[in-house]
Amino acid sequence: MNQDWQGALVRRLLLLLAGCLLIGLITGEYAWALALGLGGYLAWTIRQIRRLQQWLKRDQPDDPPPDSHGIWGEIFDSLYQLQRRDIHLRGQLQSVIDRVQGSTAALKDAVIMLDSDANLEWWNPAAERLLGLKKPQDSGHAITNLVRHPSFKEYFESGRHDDPLELPSPVSDRLWLQITITRYGNSEYLMVVRDITRLHQLEQMRKDFVANVSHELRTPLTVITGYLETMLEHSEEQSPQWTRALQQMNQQADRMQHLLNDLLLLAKLEATDPPTSAKPVNVSALLESIRSDALALSADQHSISFDVDASLQLRGRESELRSAFSNLLFNAVKYSPPGGQIYLRWWRDEYGAHLAVQDSGIGIESKHLPRLTERFYRVDSSRASSTGGTGLGLAIVKHVLLRHQGRLDIQSTLGKGSVFTCSFPRSRTE
Repeated sequence: MNQDWQGALVRRLLLLLAGCLLIGLITGEYAWALALGLGGYLAWTIRQIRRLQQWLKRDQPDDPPPDSHGIWGEIFDSLYQLQRRDIHLRGQLQSVIDRVQGSTAALKDAVIMLDSDANLEWWNPAAERLLGLKKPQDSGHAITNLVRHPSFKEYFESGRHDDPLELPSPVSDRLWLQITITRYGNSEYLMVVRDITRLHQLEQMRKDFVANVSHELRTPLTVITGYLETMLEHSEEQSPQWTRALQQMNQQADRMQHLLNDLLLLAKLEATDPPTSAKPVNVSALLESIRSDALALSADQHSISFDVDASLQLRGRESELRSAFSNLLFNAVKYSPPGGQIYLRWWRDEYGAHLAVQDSGIGIESKHLPRLTERFYRVDSSRASSTGGTGLGLAIVKHVLLRHQGRLDIQSTLGKGSVFTCSFPRSRTE
């Protein structure tokens, strides 16, 4: 209330008192005149309060407040201004909401809003096409009760949503979806679902092509290798020039054989289901076997030390774990100079089980670390020819770890060596 209305209120009260005193002077009943005047003013004030209460209880929030005068006129006018401002802001907000809903309705990707308990609050039309959601009967239901794929429930409840999830659509097995979940606001969920059927088909075609070509090349390569070995067995009957050529051809054929074996292994890892109910693997005995192979590869030119928890076992497939662990240890041997130190550790902590392979080799620049697990990625093309690697070893390690719910961490300093650490969750340990 501004000062003018305060003055007006005081003047009105003074006029009321003056009128009461005048009536009291005429009638000689000052007390009754004052009581009747104040009672009348109180009744008028109560009537204004009653009108305000009735207006607040109306079902039509946009109806203007009642008219009045004096202080109550000022109150009703202020309420009217607030009401107009609220209507304007609600109009602007509704316009923004309509534009957002219109834009999301035009999206081919599904957008779904969930509350903090993962119950459906809102979704666009694409969600009905991709996930089969229906309005209004699905509103308020938990998303895990409507999308019943086991991998989705595990992904949602894990709380680890950094990487998207790919799974078939509950509407049709021919549709493949990519699901991304983001937390926002008061622990609410925003779920975005994208149709990746075409990408999945292309990826499957690539996998089939690599697997088929690798399989078909094995027979002719075996024949070529057989003839080369036969010719090398009778090298004394040939000139030294042909002997060197045959040796190089045989070396490259062996390298090609290793490449095909790695490609077939990768194709097998991608085509089969992860080992969910595998038996415990005696990692200590497995690492001891791999160490023997590594010492043979090293030809006693490296020092390989172990620190292994013999009681710690891991649930998984032994053949796959052997491929992953041997690739890491063999790489440490290949990329460490003669006399280098290699340290392998297998231990557990409150987070799970870990395998670390540390070498004192040539190291890797930090810019190459994010891409090391890509297929055929080369830090230096000259390394491949000198070590005989296929460029698929770390890709195999990555796939094996993913199938065992593990992850690979790489730390390296150029000229000082590298540390490759495989980490597995506690649920995989025995």
